[in-house]
Amino acid sequence: MTSPSETDRIERSIVIKGTRARVWRALTDSAEFGAWFGVDFGGQAFEPGRTMTGPFTHPSCVGLVFSAQIERIEPQETMSLHWHPYPMDTSIDYSLEEPTLVTFTLKDAAGQGVLLTVVESGFDKIPAGRRRKAFEMNGNGWDAQLNNLARYVSE
Repeated sequence: MTSPSETDRIERSIVIKGTRARVWRALTDSAEFGAWFGVDFGGQAFEPGRTMTGPFTHPSCVGLVFSAQIERIEPQETMSLHWHPYPMDTSIDYSLEEPTLVTFTLKDAAGQGVLLTVVESGFDKIPAGRRRKAFEMNGNGWDAQLNNLARYVSE
């Protein structure tokens, strides 16, 4: 068995001013997640085993569909999902690829709010022809999305 490469995993963290319950709701309520992430889930609820699909609402993603399978939800601690990273080319059948795993973890940040960490792993399993681009774009994407979430929670 080989060990993961340096580009198999993205990890980002942010301290969000707000309560753990508020940050958790923004992560696990599909309407709230969709508001800060830029997806319309049309009333679907996040549940382990459910595949969530919906159109992206961000102008740069018009015509693209978000799709992820919720893996687990441990209240106010962890939520994880599987998805296909950077699915921007409509000519590719991403269902033929192994998805990455995205895990959100909440911890208290003493006196500062909540420390949210997101880890996306499994890029080594993405076809070589698109692996680097997917890794780079999702790394930048998580930076932006964590800031979106922090702004959303503080509104």
